[in-house]
Amino acid sequence: MKHAVLVSALALAACGAPPSKCGPAKATVDSAIDGDTLLLADGTKIRLLLVDTPEITKGKNDCFGQEAAAFTTARVVGKTVDLAYDEASCTDRYGRTLAYVQVDGVELNTELAQGGYACFLYVSPGGEARQDEFQTYEAEAKTNRTGMWGSCTSIPCSL
Repeated sequence: MKHAVLVSALALAACGAPPSKCGPAKATVDSAIDGDTLLLADGTKIRLLLVDTPEITKGKNDCFGQEAAAFTTARVVGKTVDLAYDEASCTDRYGRTLAYVQVDGVELNTELAQGGYACFLYVSPGGEARQDEFQTYEAEAKTNRTGMWGSCTSIPCSL
């Protein structure tokens, strides 16, 4: 009996934490739909938590939208990423899976906010615990005129 428990514990440790109800812990990114939305190789659409990049889909071409999409594409397309979720809200109203995406040990959501590619966006309840952190990233990008905050006369995602 002790042996079976030990084998089960080792198997669990080898696999890491139990899977999220929201989705996989790792996935390969097939494409970036825009700066804050990804398409995984399995067809799942991922919407990045707590950030909102300027729009370039559905006929829109907002200031800095192309730059945000290009940044996201360069960072994650074709790569295997780590996904983390806020279990309070797995999907948004469009059916996209809400996640924090990490590549090469760096979180994309944070990079977008700090680099001035995205506005802070909180849609309750997803990301509640990290709201202050992302509001600070946006405030610092604004103050330093980083990315769109120094390039655009109108910031569409902050209206």
